Amino acid sequence: MVALIKALQVILALSILIVIHEFGHYFFARIFGIRVDKFFLFFDFGGVKLFSTRQKWFQKLFPASKDWETEYGIGWFPLGGYCKIAGMVDESMDLESLKQDPQPWEFRTKAAWKRLLVMAGGVLNNFIFAILCYIAIMGIWGQAYISNEGSKIYVNDLAYEMGFRNGDEILKFDDYVPEDFGMLQADLVRRDVRNATILRGGDTIQLYIDHSMIGDVLSSGMMFDLAIPFVVDSVMAGSPNEGAGLARGDQVIALDGRPVEFRQDAFSILGESAGKELDAAVLRGADTLRIPVKVDSTGKIGIYLSGLPNIKRTDYNFWQAIPAGFKYTGETIGGYLQDLRLLATPSSGAYKSVGSVIAIGQVFPEKWNWFQFLSILALLSIMLGVMNLIPIPGLDGGHILFTLYEMVTGRKPSDRFLAAAQVIGFILLIALMVLAFGNDIGRLLR
Repeated sequence: MVALIKALQVILALSILIVIHEFGHYFFARIFGIRVDKFFLFFDFGGVKLFSTRQKWFQKLFPASKDWETEYGIGWFPLGGYCKIAGMVDESMDLESLKQDPQPWEFRTKAAWKRLLVMAGGVLNNFIFAILCYIAIMGIWGQAYISNEGSKIYVNDLAYEMGFRNGDEILKFDDYVPEDFGMLQADLVRRDVRNATILRGGDTIQLYIDHSMIGDVLSSGMMFDLAIPFVVDSVMAGSPNEGAGLARGDQVIALDGRPVEFRQDAFSILGESAGKELDAAVLRGADTLRIPVKVDSTGKIGIYLSGLPNIKRTDYNFWQAIPAGFKYTGETIGGYLQDLRLLATPSSGAYKSVGSVIAIGQVFPEKWNWFQFLSILALLSIMLGVMNLIPIPGLDGGHILFTLYEMVTGRKPSDRFLAAAQVIGFILLIALMVLAFGNDIGRLLR
């Protein structure tokens, strides 16, 4: 059921983003009087279509659709979509129509600045949609993050290998003082950090960052979890340990003789002891007590923990949410551009972090949550927009580059050149797709 919920969220999100992106091309094409032959969600390779407004049953239900200039539909191959614009070399590779005399309603007969807007329309739509999502998020939920000030880290294996330790407090990355605890891992990569200043116990120490491990940082799970001591806030009603003697403020420092410094230390012990009774060493004031605790079948002891993180929150009204949404979109675009810079540097190993729809599916929550869905949707929209700006033939960025070249030099690339570039771009995109799926499959196998 969890896999189904995630899959449905991925399909819905990608469908929304593809339609929004392609509508940007469609919108400007129609404004400039360019005919759009097809508008498809997903690809209809081989002419196989799940739905089309040219299908007889649809035209019987809606007779006026017989006169529609554009065919709207859904293809069978769910990795993208397209808007087939008359007189343009695109994914369809329909070169026969280009052998005919140019027509006034074709893309190729329009001024360069109009063609530029048609090609940039998809990316523009993606960024506008992200802005609207973030405005909605700021207006409804506000902005909140865990403050890094005073927060301690609980590290995974990679962070430990890099020299970080449980209970460290990260003070600075080079000269930068991190504010958002949840962005520590991203800051470590994006800011090309050479040294980390950390507080360990009562000592301030400098930690050298090995840049040969940056690729692993990009693909690693949570490197820096929030380290919170295992301190009891209250015992749940109906808990197997109700009346066992645990009290508010008690700090569990050991379970079954194994030390517990932070709540994460207890998870594996409790998981291994499901359905059993453990001896807990509890610090109460200056005294250390021994209290037997029962572990239920799910590996829990039925208590609420204290020591909540230091959350900084900002609420916005409607008018305040608008500039906040614009600002957050700009920051997110900037961060993603820094990620792509690393991706273009093979020595960083960042290519190992490239993922496909499998990786996207893992990001979505197991249960429907509007806040998380909109947040992920906005981020994916930015990623789609930025990726399409890369000047690779076959992507919008390639078309934009050729059009800018024409505007500067006054020389328009030939249709034969554009067709060859399209093939090269398609091969590059297939290679990128193979890399993404290969990385995801490798991660799943590991």
